[in-house]
Amino acid sequence: MQNLYLVYSSPYGHARRYAEWIAEELGCPCVDRRQADPAQAAASSALLLGGGLYAGGLSGIDFLRKNRDRLRGKPIYLFTCGLADPADPQNAAHIREGVERALPEEMRGRAALFSFRGGIDYARLSLVHRAMMAALAASLRHRDPASLRQEDRDLLATYGKAVEFCDRASIAPLVAAVRADLGLG
Repeated sequence: MQNLYLVYSSPYGHARRYAEWIAEELGCPCVDRRQADPAQAAASSALLLGGGLYAGGLSGIDFLRKNRDRLRGKPIYLFTCGLADPADPQNAAHIREGVERALPEEMRGRAALFSFRGGIDYARLSLVHRAMMAALAASLRHRDPASLRQEDRDLLATYGKAVEFCDRASIAPLVAAVRADLGLG
């Protein structure tokens, strides 16, 4: 029997929600990055790691960097959770580039990547994240409206509000890949 280890980092709860859904589907433990045990990750058949996207970075990816030697050769499945729609090819490329840059060199190109859409609640944002979103909104407001992508217009329309895009059905490709790759039926 394969044993999987799922680690997540989720400052606002959206990545945690996806992690819990994935763990439920695969019957594996789901551990917050702050409590993750490198020895358990090393002893697992495969590691799943997920986190929120913040300014092009993946929260929790430091777990891979810090434990690169222990995880060498192990199948790794990454999932991101962010406000940007990963179905948009431009967003998907941007997410992939950011994650690949952040990965330890020996893991680049071999970690399977899946991206999910989360949400945002401006009232719950940290001061830093609130400032980043305010700067982004201000820069979009100063651009020619005709040059804005639909996603930019959506961001401006929902700025300052709570928006939720989490969708349990979107985890199906990740779950199917893990099951197929590891022979989990």
